[in-house]
Amino acid sequence: MIKDEKKYRILVIEDNPGDFLIVEDLLSEEILDPVIIQAKNLKEAVAILGSPDNLFDIILLDLTLPDKSGQELINEILLAAPAYPIIILTGYTDMDFSIRSITRNISDYLLKDDLNATTLYKSVLYAIERNKYIAEIRKSEKRYSDLFRLSPQPKLVFDEESYRFVQVNKAAADNYGYTEQEFLDHSLFDIIQKEDIPKIKEILTSGHEPEKEKLKGVRFIHRRKNGELFEVEMYSNPILIGEKQCRSMIAIDVTEKILHEERVIQAILKTQDEERYEIGSELHDNVCQILAAGQISLDKLEEVIPAEKKNWFTYCKDQLSLALIEIRNLSHRMAPAFHSDTTVEFAFRKLLRSFDIEGRYDINLYIDDTVQQYQVTTDAQLNLYRILQEQLRNIAKHAKATAIWIDVTVNNNRFAMKATDNGIGFAPDKVVEGIGVANMRRRAEFFSGTLHISSSPGKGCCILVEIPLNKIVVA
Repeated sequence: MIKDEKKYRILVIEDNPGDFLIVEDLLSEEILDPVIIQAKNLKEAVAILGSPDNLFDIILLDLTLPDKSGQELINEILLAAPAYPIIILTGYTDMDFSIRSITRNISDYLLKDDLNATTLYKSVLYAIERNKYIAEIRKSEKRYSDLFRLSPQPKLVFDEESYRFVQVNKAAADNYGYTEQEFLDHSLFDIIQKEDIPKIKEILTSGHEPEKEKLKGVRFIHRRKNGELFEVEMYSNPILIGEKQCRSMIAIDVTEKILHEERVIQAILKTQDEERYEIGSELHDNVCQILAAGQISLDKLEEVIPAEKKNWFTYCKDQLSLALIEIRNLSHRMAPAFHSDTTVEFAFRKLLRSFDIEGRYDINLYIDDTVQQYQVTTDAQLNLYRILQEQLRNIAKHAKATAIWIDVTVNNNRFAMKATDNGIGFAPDKVVEGIGVANMRRRAEFFSGTLHISSSPGKGCCILVEIPLNKIVVA
């Protein structure tokens, strides 16, 4: 028979010499060279276990010793050796006691009269491996606990059924203004906006983990204890705590990130607008002046032009006048003037007039009466102007449209601008967004707004810009 060659160190706590010899023989039948140490009473066992030189793989414990027995003995051994697996060896059959013992971290409960080499060996192996597995689980739990509690990012765990918090770390308590205990008296819905509750409930009650993936990297507005609102980026994963299905959530405060993004966008838009203003001013102040001087020179030449050349002269003069008008309109579109008393309607009508000088389009501009009640900031007017200007350019270049509708409204504290055409349309999923659309989107997002494009082949195109009203009106 092949014996186990692994070196096992086994402490046998047994006062009966005969029983000890039997256990020693049974172990030796399956294990080649076991190191077996005997303790004849509790005091001796505690002394052996207390020595740093004595390390064991397992303890075999008789329940009746001269100085202690039963549950009290088990408690003392567990206190002296909390990290070792323990197998109870006894001559008494007590099912209730054996069950209670196993639930108290005892690995197994064996009757001496039923012992044989194979049974004892298997029980020893199982107890040792189980103990290793439990130790790994505890290490893993400690690592998780340390990562959870010491993380600089706010981490919260909530019950998927009740949405109540079951765990929060210090970073979450500090960021939201609650103590950890106060947090446990609240639910997820106490820190999110009322309008976001249906969306989160729908995702979490879907029953499909892929659907719940939508809670990763999504942004929501959260509320601190003092009522302050701030934007977070949420990442959520399922986690089992005890028998409860919960979700672990990281809520990253992206306030600084958003401010940085806004500063970057502002710098990009400012650079673009400065370049446009520079080109527009150069066209107006330089090129237009050169053309105007040319007109004056032509006027002086008119007297000496032979009659048969007058038609060509008049044609050249008219073309020069047309070029001057086009360049002046272009310069005004590139460098529009916005003042504190300029309105959105005035700016849009001016843009539409310069866009459709030839009258190629049936243009309908609708400004809701509610819009007139608000004074839009000059920065917002310029960006809305640029968005509409870019869309008009797209229509002229690609749409083959004959009609354009511009609708400007205010609903639910959101400013909305919609530009629709009756052109050839396109399939959005088959078109890569260019720089122009990216700039339109960037300008909307700079004011915490959104840009939505809807189109299909043969059905024209519609862009919808929505911006929170408080982001664009004069305070």
